[in-house]
Amino acid sequence: MVHMFLNGGGMKGGNLHHLIGGAPFLGPATTLPIYRLHAVPLDGAADDHPALQAAPPGEGAAIEGELYDIDLTVLRTSLLPAEPPDLELGVVGLADGTEALGMRLRDACADLPGMVDITAHGSWRAYRASKAGTP
Repeated sequence: MVHMFLNGGGMKGGNLHHLIGGAPFLGPATTLPIYRLHAVPLDGAADDHPALQAAPPGEGAAIEGELYDIDLTVLRTSLLPAEPPDLELGVVGLADGTEALGMRLRDACADLPGMVDITAHGSWRAYRASKAGTP
């Protein structure tokens, strides 16, 4: 079992949550303020998924998500195969001083067409709620 920071479809209520195999929810989590968050289009969808990216010094923000204790087999066989090709598994620094695995934007994908910086929203959920007009 490893700690996994989720900040998109794998979170509670997300379209990929069923893929984490009932992994124990450890609680809400926030990253260190060293990341940018983007909405990435895929297959014609304007904002298909979020992408966490390391920010240049002084340009990052804390991003909210959820922390799970996930089985490595579930991670390898269920969740990772469902992730979009522009994301890769990496290490994410958390505000409490710990680190966890998390999906991050591949360096080679830093200038994908149609990608929108949504860092100011602080989370994928807040961004999606703003688009839906809900508080």
